Amino acid sequence: MRQGGAAGKAAVIVWRRWIFPLLLVLVFGACAAALVKIAFFPDATEAMVSPESSIVDPVIPVERGSVVNALTLSGNVARDDAFPVRSEITGTVIAVHVSDGATVAAGQKLFTIRQDEPKKDVDVVAPEAGDVSEIALVKGQATSTGTEIFTLTPARYHLLATVEPVQLYRLVNAPADASVTITGGPAPFVCTGVRVQVSAEGTASVRCAVPGDQVVFAGLPATMDLALGQVDDALVVPVTAVQGGAGTGNVWVDAGDGAEPEERAVELGVSDGAMVEVVSGLEEGESIRQFVPGFVAPVEEVCYEVAPGVEQCDSGVSW
Repeated sequence: MRQGGAAGKAAVIVWRRWIFPLLLVLVFGACAAALVKIAFFPDATEAMVSPESSIVDPVIPVERGSVVNALTLSGNVARDDAFPVRSEITGTVIAVHVSDGATVAAGQKLFTIRQDEPKKDVDVVAPEAGDVSEIALVKGQATSTGTEIFTLTPARYHLLATVEPVQLYRLVNAPADASVTITGGPAPFVCTGVRVQVSAEGTASVRCAVPGDQVVFAGLPATMDLALGQVDDALVVPVTAVQGGAGTGNVWVDAGDGAEPEERAVELGVSDGAMVEVVSGLEEGESIRQFVPGFVAPVEEVCYEVAPGVEQCDSGVSW
């Protein structure tokens, strides 16, 4: 009996010390292997995206609406550039009536020259109001036609506003006038002679003349408002749907039958940078792709609080 009891105790000890621990190790190992597979080696059939869940290019209807092409530009008031004045007389200077740096009025006498042929004394006057500098004549000096005799900085001002080169197409048919608002200055007024300038370096700007009756100073910040065009009750589409944007373009018409969209040429009109008028090529009610093929939709970042004082931001494509 004692021998049987000793054998039973020995068997229990073997199970407790060796068998059960080994079984636990095997069970935990199997669980760990399963977790690793789920985390890093998902089932191929589960990873496949079914056609029903694929991203579809959004389609929008062609509708009627209004487009107002208005552009507001920031700039500064500046004085007009100085320019050289040349003599129109050949003769001898008999009097100089102004000093270098003087401010003169339009028609003010500057020099008197005794003309050679026919013999007579001629007064040279300021062509317009401004400041004279670099006076090249002294009494008794001979001068001839075409010689630079002084430099005039006119008492004229203009507004010079910078513009992004991408906006230049919107300015192709810019009006001759613009509304100007000077920060801390007089009531808004109209400036004239609007023109677009593009430098050799590619910097684009818009310039217009400040009326002479407006009191302004060089360096004042100002805004220029341009009314570039407006249409009402016209066919309009988003600019994202159009390949091109100035005068002509292409859109992709969707028939709704699952076939590939039809690329179609359209004539374009007024645009506000977000919507554009379609003059011809589309009919109201037709459906077009909202984005040109290959267009990268803008990325929207959505931020939310995940814990007190802790914010997490996710980015997603905005369709």
